[in-house]
Amino acid sequence: MDAHHSSITGEQGLKSPGLIHKLLKIFTDIKPGEALTSFLLMFNIFLLLTAYYIIKPVREALIIGEWSPEVKSYLGAAIAVLLIFVVKAFSRIASLVPRQILITYVTLFFISNLVLFYILSVSGLSSKAMGIIFFLWMGVFNVMVVAQFWAFANDMYTLEEGKRLFPLIAFGATFGGYMGSKISGWIVGPMGVYQMMLVAGAFLSVCILLTFIIHKREIERKKLLRETHRAEAEQKPLEKGGGFKLIFQNKYLLYIAVFVLLLNFVNTNGEWVLSRVANLFAANALSSGTASGLTENQLIVQFYAGFNSVMSIVSMIVQLFLVSRIFKWFGVRFAIFVLPLISLGGYSLIGLGAALSVVKYVKAAENGTDYSLMNTTRHALFLITSREEKYKAKAAIDTFFHRAGDVLSGALVLIGTTYFALNIQKAAVFNIFVVILWIFIGVLIAREHKKLTVQKEAAVD
Repeated sequence: MDAHHSSITGEQGLKSPGLIHKLLKIFTDIKPGEALTSFLLMFNIFLLLTAYYIIKPVREALIIGEWSPEVKSYLGAAIAVLLIFVVKAFSRIASLVPRQILITYVTLFFISNLVLFYILSVSGLSSKAMGIIFFLWMGVFNVMVVAQFWAFANDMYTLEEGKRLFPLIAFGATFGGYMGSKISGWIVGPMGVYQMMLVAGAFLSVCILLTFIIHKREIERKKLLRETHRAEAEQKPLEKGGGFKLIFQNKYLLYIAVFVLLLNFVNTNGEWVLSRVANLFAANALSSGTASGLTENQLIVQFYAGFNSVMSIVSMIVQLFLVSRIFKWFGVRFAIFVLPLISLGGYSLIGLGAALSVVKYVKAAENGTDYSLMNTTRHALFLITSREEKYKAKAAIDTFFHRAGDVLSGALVLIGTTYFALNIQKAAVFNIFVVILWIFIGVLIAREHKKLTVQKEAAVD
């Protein structure tokens, strides 16, 4: 019996399409038996990003309220160093336990940290110390939980399935960003800054339960479809070996690593500019008497909550109505270049002296596209890689190489503010040159992706 006939036979044993299937069918090409798992994955990443965006403004308030935007940039170097050890530990654990246990361990670790931060805050730890510690922790948390989720999703789907379903699943991330931003804005006043950490921890705890449900369901589905070899492989720990070694042995992975580094370098330079705008917003509100009784930290939380809401609306529109269509009509290789071109146009406007109010909307467009189309595209690039590369190399790229962009940005800020009177316009002009290099690396990725896709499809046939 060939694979096609086996798949049809298995699908006939699945339940007929229900309400969830019919609803999701509006937005993407979804087949019988795929709807519930896709919905649960979408809900899982929704909760992860909701938790993150609840405490993201807390991070900004603690670091910007107590330190300067320059210090925020410099701390990226410390985060990158931390991630070297985190990635090595993650790779070691991934070789010892199955994927659902791996995700549980990592998520429980971060939940316990949030409880500890709250205890430290009520025990009298200074805001300055808390700002540094929490910023470093967030630098690990926000890339680690998302990286392991998408490794999990990559592990479950084939290249064809992922191209159809990833745009839908990623909508959960964009909607989670929007809801997390709204929730943080609603609760910061009545609850205060530190209590928001416990709310985020509660959301993360639900994600652990969802992981086990999704894992069990997909194993049973693959057995029903007579894909026993895939089901058995997904229940085993990974082979031994580190993520960094995999990257430097594979040209395709190395190109993706450099691409992600440059992406975050450009984005973090823009975040430095936005931080300066946030500081001005809070200072102007306090000096003009329009703060409505809020403290500087609460005003900064309010600014970022508003910015994140606008950005998340852009993300949702792009994710829901454009990403699946771009993937279907133009493909993943075309999608690689959309964000760099938007960044090129946006920073060109700022470099030419656009008003400060324009910065907010340029960053909203950039981040909105990054967190929707580019986010989905980056994860889809791993559909043609091995299981070890999906978990270990992807974790290294999405954490260390991602944060290495912060290091370069911190160096730029240090050198620029010390010797070259770095300002908004100069930072924008520098970003323009980096974006050009970023586009060139995208061309190299597209070439390798085309070659590897042909090889993978030939192997399946």
